Amino acid sequence: MMQLKRWAGGLTAGLLLTALPGVPAADPIATSPKRPNVVLILVDDSALMDFGAFGGEAHTPNIDRLAARGAMFTGYHTSPLCSPSRAMLLTGVDNHRAGVATIEEVLPASQKGKPGYGLHIEPGVLTVAERLKQAGYRTLMAGKWHLGHDKGQLPNGHGFDRSLALDASGADNYAAKPYMPYYADAPWFEDGVRARMPASYYSSDLIVDRMIKYLDEKPAGTQPFLAYLAFQAVHIPVQAPRAFSDHYRGRFDAGWAELRRQRAERARALGLLPPGAEALGMPQYAKAWARLSEADRRSYARSMEVYSGMLEAMDASVGRLISHIAARGELDNTVFVVTSDNGPEPNDPVHAPAMDLWMAQHGYDHNLKTLGEPGSLNYIGPDWAAAISSPGSLYKFYTAEGGIHVPLILSGPGVAPATRVSAAAFVTDVTPTILDLASAPPAPAGSVSVDGRSLRPVLAGGTATAHPADEAVGMEVSGNAALFRGAWKIVRNMPPVGDGRWRLYDMATDPGETRDRSGDQPALFKSMQADYAAYERRVGVLPLPAGYNSMKQVAVNAIQRQIGFALPALGALVAGLIALIVGGIWLRRRRRAA
Repeated sequence: MMQLKRWAGGLTAGLLLTALPGVPAADPIATSPKRPNVVLILVDDSALMDFGAFGGEAHTPNIDRLAARGAMFTGYHTSPLCSPSRAMLLTGVDNHRAGVATIEEVLPASQKGKPGYGLHIEPGVLTVAERLKQAGYRTLMAGKWHLGHDKGQLPNGHGFDRSLALDASGADNYAAKPYMPYYADAPWFEDGVRARMPASYYSSDLIVDRMIKYLDEKPAGTQPFLAYLAFQAVHIPVQAPRAFSDHYRGRFDAGWAELRRQRAERARALGLLPPGAEALGMPQYAKAWARLSEADRRSYARSMEVYSGMLEAMDASVGRLISHIAARGELDNTVFVVTSDNGPEPNDPVHAPAMDLWMAQHGYDHNLKTLGEPGSLNYIGPDWAAAISSPGSLYKFYTAEGGIHVPLILSGPGVAPATRVSAAAFVTDVTPTILDLASAPPAPAGSVSVDGRSLRPVLAGGTATAHPADEAVGMEVSGNAALFRGAWKIVRNMPPVGDGRWRLYDMATDPGETRDRSGDQPALFKSMQADYAAYERRVGVLPLPAGYNSMKQVAVNAIQRQIGFALPALGALVAGLIALIVGGIWLRRRRRAA
């Protein structure tokens, strides 16, 4: 049964007793005498077990302390892709109803511009920043946006007073340059105006430094604030200063199958995997670690060392922010929310066709000696992504548990410390929860209704779950789909990795999705498929073109973009050639006339 219980296993007593600066040893659930500040931290492409508190290898003491001082949600689900998740996180509205059904990189031509597929937040859909601003909050943002490019679609058009926003799916972490051929540059904007970026920086430090600057523009305690930090960690390119990556030398030398096994064991010890539940091994298409060359094993192992270093570097920046809020005397009255937009990234951009030429043009390499450092285009690839998604299966892009089951931490006033929540929670629940904790007024008339539910009653212990057992909660991104009802889940994963078939799983006993129950529960399976069809009609899911493949679509869209980038130069070249030809004809005629 879904329930709240004290977090007892998996963390040392020392961690449980280690208070954050300025936080009292006991913090019972109570209504704060004043409206709380809110810090919303979004990690990019982080797996369920990446943080130390969830059993990960990376050293994340600051996030772990937030977990120890608050609530860890172990039944939280998001969408399988970044922009849809961000739209739902910031609005509480289903991604299709919010206008961000998928991401532009995988959008087929048949869906472009259709309702729900404009890929920007639609008019009438209010962000948590707009709602809190109406309640008298200062609203601040730093990091990745990826929710619309045009006038009025950047953060300053959606309620943020100050913002430094990357308007792309990602970028280099050391310099303002693109990371893939879909982009011509790294489009950073401050308050809606193209930003002039420092000559060099590290993204996690930059995001926190800018947020600290924004916070200090007003004296402490004069106005409650919302601070939204959307980190680039651990999105491609996976980069981290050597000082952090070197902490993990040798940690991943045993390979991905062993890491997946180790995480499954820790998941059982931490209660993330029920007693007797199974976890799948590595997928059949995974490369055998022992058959790799020694050079390849060293390169792959180093990529995961950098991945862990990137998480640790981000956590260190989070620690600086926490310390700064404490120094301002505002920590006791600040709610922290920490989560990830989706599961781990499986793509290998380095070995894509013609990518070596693009990398050379943009100052990238993939050398073992400098992996993760400036100029390095690093990635972890599908095998490591499959390993770290343990005990779930698959990864980002797919609605299997590895793609959508991610960590959620809530800490601060109104949240009892050392609490663990196994109740179902969804990305659309975050905004309603923040608004509830902030005692925000009702939404203005005419605004789009919220799909999520506040988790505050669950945190207060007044109810075992925010979502009734008979409530159907659906999700869909580019054909990959799932629907939850109580402990049951139906899921469909599309090619190139999935087969497009629906399956049924009992998440209470089988969160690893190892036993399809559609055969022995035909009535339930049929009724949940009907629920999903109703969900599609309600939110406006559009069909995909025949033979759609998201990876092929990325390549097609990137090539089209590159052609678009080249057209002005080609046009100028053609115009120059025409001018030379016309000029030559004119000179020849003049000479003949003379």
